[in-house]
Amino acid sequence: MIDHESKTMRFTKQDLGMMCFGIVVYVADVGADFWIARTYWCKEQYLWCGLILATGFFSSVVIQLFSYIWFKEDRAEKLNWKLILLHLFHGGIFTRYWLALNQGFQAACKPKSSENILIDGPTSFIHRKAIYAMADISMLRLFKTYLESTPQLILQVYILMTSDNSTFTQYISITVSFISISCATVDYQIALRKSLPDKKTFVKISSKMMYFSYKLLTLTSWILSIALLAVLSIKTSIILVAILWMGGVGWAWKQHTTFCKSKTPEIVYRVTVGIILVFTFFNIKGENTKIPMSVYYVIRVLIISAISSASLFWKSSFNGKIYLSFMIAAIATALILGIIFLVIYYAFFHPNIYYPQDVVDGPGSERNENCRMRAFLMQ
Repeated sequence: MIDHESKTMRFTKQDLGMMCFGIVVYVADVGADFWIARTYWCKEQYLWCGLILATGFFSSVVIQLFSYIWFKEDRAEKLNWKLILLHLFHGGIFTRYWLALNQGFQAACKPKSSENILIDGPTSFIHRKAIYAMADISMLRLFKTYLESTPQLILQVYILMTSDNSTFTQYISITVSFISISCATVDYQIALRKSLPDKKTFVKISSKMMYFSYKLLTLTSWILSIALLAVLSIKTSIILVAILWMGGVGWAWKQHTTFCKSKTPEIVYRVTVGIILVFTFFNIKGENTKIPMSVYYVIRVLIISAISSASLFWKSSFNGKIYLSFMIAAIATALILGIIFLVIYYAFFHPNIYYPQDVVDGPGSERNENCRMRAFLMQ
């Protein structure tokens, strides 16, 4: 029999340190966007400059919107005008970081006292509050990853494929981007499982590495394929992405997601989920998704195969700017290995649920506690 009390929600100093590191990474990422945009502007490549800024602005708008909605849903009283103003000027996530750091410091660094159950309890209020604040930030960062970083990475790969001159820095930048996107997805899964009492955490490094490898390789093959298709035909690549996005939105609608408490934000959420599903699979309802995931990756394999075949058929379109055979071999290898890691991960390394979903006599206070992450993207 599983011990439901074996998992305690503790916000540690390591969590606090990772949160501080997250702020630095976020600021550096924003700064890098402006630096890259400025570089393209100076080279008179105004389209690339505009696309970099547009994706950054779009993701920031979505982040501020959901951050504001969550503040509004979490607080019974009317929001302070300063908080509204901060979100209007795209400072919502920094506000959340500040509040989360304050709560995290209280949970992780304040001296323990046997009389203070708020801090010292096994699943104390202050620890849960800090963990939920960290979970909110991880969700917002996931939006940024797939609404900004991933489209920008496709753009970088496309520019590299169509450029007459490539630099070592470009290859390093693209490689780091692939890894950082995969790491952000792993970090989200860690935060997800830490914030839900009924979910086992990623305790073993082997589980994290398997999940990371699965995401990295499947994303790599897919992003390279989209960029390859864009070189052949930008219009076709846009149409493909649009069709996949509509399919993702349709599936989110069919699943009747209940992430937001009101109708309009829920529509925005489903539209956003559709974009994320273009790039990678997530369980958007917290249910058994063995069949949907299988269908998702079968379609992925078919599309990548079609793109590779079309690239070989119209290889003259590439004008020898890339080693096409090597590129297709790399895509195929990454895809096959990614699927293998996916199967191994879910067969042997995926953390199981602590208790069945139909159990009604479980730890009620923890299980019924409102946590928006329970209705967010799972895996």
